Amino acid sequence: MPDIDYSSSSVISSDRVNGTAVFGAGGEHIGTIDHLVIDKISGKIVYAVMSFGGFLGMGQDHHPIPWAALKYDTSLGGYITGITEDQLREAPAQSDDWYRDRQWEERIYTHYGLPYYWV
Repeated sequence: MPDIDYSSSSVISSDRVNGTAVFGAGGEHIGTIDHLVIDKISGKIVYAVMSFGGFLGMGQDHHPIPWAALKYDTSLGGYITGITEDQLREAPAQSDDWYRDRQWEERIYTHYGLPYYWV
C-alpha cells in the first residue's frame, strides 16, 4: 500500500495516532497515545489508551481515555485534554476485561463528565 500524505486532510491513519503526544490544558506533556479502541458496530473510536510515566517504556501506566476528551491541536502537534492528573489518579479502577464491562464504562464516562458513546 502506498504511503499516503495526510498532512492536508482532516483524517489520519490509526498507525499515525499511536505514539502521538497528549498535553494537559496548560500545554504540559502528560503522555502518549498507545493505541485506539474502536466500537465494532458503529466504527466510532471510543477510547485512546494513553501511556504515561515510566522510563524507557518500563513502569508506564496505561489508562483508557474517552476519545471525546481529546482534541487535536495543530500548534502542539498532538492531542490536548482537560483531564487532570488528579482525575487520572482517581479514575475508576479497571479490570483486565474493562472493555467488556458496561458498568465500568458508565463510571469512567461519568467520572470525566462526558456523554456515553453508545447513546
